[in-house]
Amino acid sequence: MPTHPIHTERLILIPFTLEVSHALLAGDKSILTKYSLTPTPYWPDQESMDTLPKIIKRLEQLPEPTGFESWMIVLRRNATAIGDAGFKGGPNEEGTVDIGYSIIEQEKQRGYGLETARALTEWAFRHPQVKAVTANCFIENAASIRLLEKLGMQEVNRDEEMIYWRLTQSAARKASFNL
Repeated sequence: MPTHPIHTERLILIPFTLEVSHALLAGDKSILTKYSLTPTPYWPDQESMDTLPKIIKRLEQLPEPTGFESWMIVLRRNATAIGDAGFKGGPNEEGTVDIGYSIIEQEKQRGYGLETARALTEWAFRHPQVKAVTANCFIENAASIRLLEKLGMQEVNRDEEMIYWRLTQSAARKASFNL
C-alpha cells in the first residue's frame, strides 16, 4: 500500500521515492515538477545531499516506501521543499523508531521543524507496533534541544557529543498528540 502525504497546517510531507532520490542526487531538480513542486536553489542543501545515498540504499531494499524512511518537507503556500525528515527504518524489536529532520537555513526558526516532527511522530504512533520514538542531537544544538523538549521528548542519555531522547506513546497521549 502506498504511503500518502501528510498534511499539516503549513506543510505537506511527501515520501521520497527512488525516482526522486536518484534524480536529486544526480542534480536534477526538475523531477520535483512531476510532483507539482517548485524547485528552489536552496534545497536540497548539502546536508540533504549527504543523506540521499542513505535514503536510496534504504528504498532499494523495499518494494515501495513504507513511511518509515525519509519525507520531503514542502511549504503548502508555494509548493517548495524546505527540508527532509523521517525515520531511520521501521520499528525495532522493542517497537522503537528513530526520527531525524533537517530544514534549510533560509526557513529555520519558523517552527517548521517542530511541525514536521510532531506530524511524523503522530503518524508513527498510529502504527500499533510503534511504542516509542527516539532522537538524538549534538549537545551544542540549542534549537534541536528546544524542539525535542517542545515535542515532549525526555532526555535519556548523553555523552561528550550527543544527547539522546525518547518519547513513549503513553507520554505522547498525555501531551495531547492527535493519536
